[in-house]
Amino acid sequence: MTTGPGRRFSPADLTALAYAVLCVALLIWAVVVTAMDSTDESMAGVIPLLATAPTSLLFLALPEGPAFFVAAILVGALTNAAIIRWCGRALSRGLKRGTGE
Repeated sequence: MTTGPGRRFSPADLTALAYAVLCVALLIWAVVVTAMDSTDESMAGVIPLLATAPTSLLFLALPEGPAFFVAAILVGALTNAAIIRWCGRALSRGLKRGTGE
């Protein structure tokens, strides 16, 4: 593995990063939509919660509040991104072994 400006990212790294960025974008969208909704009936928070399930669902047992909601989404996104990265690397290793490289 090389370091420095010439470092190349694997597809697994890029996929995990894209997932994490998508989850953060969904969280920002949900916060903006909820802040603009004056009826207190916004269900926008469900979308990022489901996008980061199942880890974020475990954090629903924590006390209610915006800080715990954001923490649940961020922990869920980071956990799922790590799993996506791990799975991608394991699959690419298996493909390389199968082709004899």
